[in-house]
Amino acid sequence: MDLNGQAALVTAGATGFGAALVRRLTAAGAVVAILDDDEPAARELAEEVGGLAHPGDVTDPDRMSFALDIAEDSFGRLTMLFLNASETAAQGGFGTEQFDVAAYRRLVGVNVDHVVFGLSSAVPALRRAGGGTVVVTASLAGLVPIPGQALDTLTKHAVVGYVRAAAPALADEGIKVCALCPAVGDHQPSDEELAAAAEAVLERGEAGECWVVQAGQDPSPYTFPRVPALTQQT
Repeated sequence: MDLNGQAALVTAGATGFGAALVRRLTAAGAVVAILDDDEPAARELAEEVGGLAHPGDVTDPDRMSFALDIAEDSFGRLTMLFLNASETAAQGGFGTEQFDVAAYRRLVGVNVDHVVFGLSSAVPALRRAGGGTVVVTASLAGLVPIPGQALDTLTKHAVVGYVRAAAPALADEGIKVCALCPAVGDHQPSDEELAAAAEAVLERGEAGECWVVQAGQDPSPYTFPRVPALTQQT
């Protein structure tokens, strides 16, 4: 993968999959900015790869916009955005027993709001660059319901629907929007497998696709079932 001349921002890029992705992108020639609330880890990795570090909360729309503006100004352009920040519900079931409203709001903020804020803030910069790619980290819970994880399923279904609905119009402007849907539990991929899947999406992904990533298997786009066409009643 040759990414010379390309510039990216990765949310939650300081550790785990995000860090593996940052290293893979820079090894391919890209310059990368990292937005993460773990400031020491973000600065350490940015120094390692010659990138930028932005401490901050991804649920804050002003922070998202600011980080993207700084990345574009510093690099001269922004061509890739990886909305990787994600949170798992601490409470199981349906969220109906001893419901923690603050935890729920945080879950929606990280898993849904940050994606909306990130994409809407990045589109102007991607237009100025003549196009680019946005990859959102969703989950298998965005494609199928995960028993016992109703709140995670709720947020990830929202993300998958948002990606699929936003992608067609943006594709007409040369902006490709896709999602990664890593498996959970015993089939959860490693950080390196997820980073390799993100590379595959960059190279071969089509607008609106949601790629399933499972441990030990090649990533591939999910085939959504067709909904029967509605017939007009007279």
